[in-house]
Amino acid sequence: MTSELFDILTRFGDRVDRVTHVEQLPARPGRTTDWPAWLDPAVHDAFVSAGIELPFEHQVETADIAHAGENVIVATGTASGKSLGYLMPVLDAAIRGTSAPSGRGSTTLYLSPTKALAADQLTSLRELVLKGLRPTTYDGDTPRADRDWARRHANLILTNPDMLHRSLLPGHERFSSVLKRLDYVVVDEAHRYRGVFGSHVSLILRRLLRLARYYGASPVVIGASATAGDPAEVFSRLIGAPARAVVDDASPRAAGRFLLWEPPLLPGLDPREQSGPFEQLDPFEQPADPSDPSAVEEDPPDPWAASVPHGRALEDPAPEVPVSHVSEARRSSLAEAADLLIDTTCAGRRAIGFIASRRGAEALASIVKDGVARVDDSLVRTVAAYRGGYLPEERRLLETALRSGRLLTVASTNALELGIDISGLDAVIIAGWPGTLASLWQQAGRAGRSGQEWIAVLVARDDPLDTYLVQHPEAVFGKAVDAVVIDPGNPYVLAGHLCAAAAEVPFTDDDFAHFPESAPSIVDQLTSARMLRRRPGGWFWAKAENPADLSDIRSGGGGTIRLVERETGALLGTVDDAGSHHQSHPGAVYVHQGRTFVVVDLDPDERVALVEQRHVDYTTESQSVTEIGILGTRATVPLPSGAAVSWGEVEVTSQVTGYRMRQSGSGTVLGEYPLELPSQVLRTTAVWWTAPDALIDEADVTTGDLPGAVHAAEHAAIGLLPLFAGCDRWDIGGVSTARHADTGVATVFVHDGQPGGAGFAERGFEAFSAWQTATREAIEACECVSGCPSCVQSPKCGNGNEPLEKDAAARLLRVVLG
Repeated sequence: MTSELFDILTRFGDRVDRVTHVEQLPARPGRTTDWPAWLDPAVHDAFVSAGIELPFEHQVETADIAHAGENVIVATGTASGKSLGYLMPVLDAAIRGTSAPSGRGSTTLYLSPTKALAADQLTSLRELVLKGLRPTTYDGDTPRADRDWARRHANLILTNPDMLHRSLLPGHERFSSVLKRLDYVVVDEAHRYRGVFGSHVSLILRRLLRLARYYGASPVVIGASATAGDPAEVFSRLIGAPARAVVDDASPRAAGRFLLWEPPLLPGLDPREQSGPFEQLDPFEQPADPSDPSAVEEDPPDPWAASVPHGRALEDPAPEVPVSHVSEARRSSLAEAADLLIDTTCAGRRAIGFIASRRGAEALASIVKDGVARVDDSLVRTVAAYRGGYLPEERRLLETALRSGRLLTVASTNALELGIDISGLDAVIIAGWPGTLASLWQQAGRAGRSGQEWIAVLVARDDPLDTYLVQHPEAVFGKAVDAVVIDPGNPYVLAGHLCAAAAEVPFTDDDFAHFPESAPSIVDQLTSARMLRRRPGGWFWAKAENPADLSDIRSGGGGTIRLVERETGALLGTVDDAGSHHQSHPGAVYVHQGRTFVVVDLDPDERVALVEQRHVDYTTESQSVTEIGILGTRATVPLPSGAAVSWGEVEVTSQVTGYRMRQSGSGTVLGEYPLELPSQVLRTTAVWWTAPDALIDEADVTTGDLPGAVHAAEHAAIGLLPLFAGCDRWDIGGVSTARHADTGVATVFVHDGQPGGAGFAERGFEAFSAWQTATREAIEACECVSGCPSCVQSPKCGNGNEPLEKDAAARLLRVVLG
């Protein structure tokens, strides 16, 4: 089947030149073992009745460790049956607990990053024939009566970090009967808790375990994750306690192929004047309302909302003559993925297409429907989109149709990347790098789950990282999966959770052992600010407000701006403060459910942007200037070349100065308009490298070319850092300058896009040589003449991608790296 499917995807050789690499993944036999001797017979019989004759070795190893009272994480591949590993000890405890007078002598809290995954798990649990098991969900969709039942009777509660933070932990007295019997906490899809969100979840888990200890319980924490780097260390940091890892995957796997695919060039276009590659990025796509405690985002949030645009610093001299960017660009990954899915659908193959944004999923499904309609109208109803924002009933219907085969093709965000059980897919088409290797393998693993051979395809975007990956297959197939980056010690994240913890139960000196090292100094600052009050019994919350409101766990921090329709007063969405001036400035075009709106007024004090619905045939892009100052250097390493790389705290000051209107489709600039908006200040962490004047001369970079050289190097470095830091390019920003005031020489900064940092800049510092070598190789390998989106142009550049000097950047990096 794989050979036939390969012919379908390549159109029997017509598109084979777009395949840059084929990785053959051999079949792997499964290794089973006996059921644990300690497992309750009723639980054993329930699993056997469900069709599981014998467990795999990694499932029993996980169960044994947890049953022995040790925290554990199972980090094995997609469809490896991780859930059975934690269900054995959880269900064993639940059934044995039914002998208690209340019928509930043991409880378990199951946490998932999305409500969809929890609902899928609940369906599986209810299908087990197991008397005494009382599972239920507790999330924003749960009716009040069902929530009351969960508190009083359920022995397995499926919830999410948002509900823990907003409901269960602040109201822990009402959950005392759950917490005092808490034997297990299951953290599913643990690899999804990264960056600032992961740091928030880490502190929420520490607060949960602290309350469990307060009520006399000592729960074991069991994690389930996609294959990840150093899972024991990462999970220990996530939960604030030691943990063991199970990584030897004993599940069977069918043989398959993984293709790296580069779309063809479209010659003679100015990438800034076309809509193709940049139009895939929806700058106004809104996440779930972060002010709603029941809202659980299933896709990446708006990629522009939490980032501070990077660009040339204020002191950079502007070029006297605009640099020509006319060069070659590639066909968009959206169009390319749609062609592949049209062909698989028409051939009767079952496939899923992954794309980053909600709007992209809808667009991909729409294009595929149009394509198959030209062949056979009856195929249109076999194609659908799947994304966050649908009603739960809609998602369940789509999942059922996909499992049954009534749907042949689904275009999805990463909402279907999670552990939702989907089997029988022949192909997975991934439109653009999904952010991390863990996500890549999770998405690819959706195919071949019924034992049939399969194909996965990574279709490269016109982007430095994607271009590098399809030309360097060893970075995908020969590299260990990246470790998750979290920083629970970030003071901007930690402070709010310390306040919440003190409001739940007075914070004592003994509690510091379970929180990051910076907690004592943060508590002292909160006490000085009179947010906490010191008493003999510990630190108490000193305000009337709800301290949970201090931490918006799915936001980069700093609050949000509401987008409100002026005529009706309807709330259309929200934008993080950090991105509000770029997205909701007066004149900005905002797209909501296919309708276009124009911002008529932005009031930062009232935290509202008023919009009017208008039909427009143009888009807008902000222009900005950025300064960066070094507040403190944590580490500096000299390079053999005479350059140096540093890591530390910085202050980024950004000001939106105007915007451009571009005609939809052609990208033609229709006009430029000035804006008078205040500056925005971000204190965060950054990695930066400096090049003395002697190195500039050695690289043969002239004074006139230097601003464009460091600017191009900065753009390319931002594009490649996700390969080494486990982040997305929208999580980071940058500034470059020919002579920085604090260093006195040419300097390139790459900084975290969140207050206090997220750990990505630190990872860049640690991997500097490999990161910058990949950056140089990506620039040198690109086929364009003067710079394009595949190497040095950026879709979020506040300076309109000017100045850029591609060749000078490559020469400079070559000399800096020695």
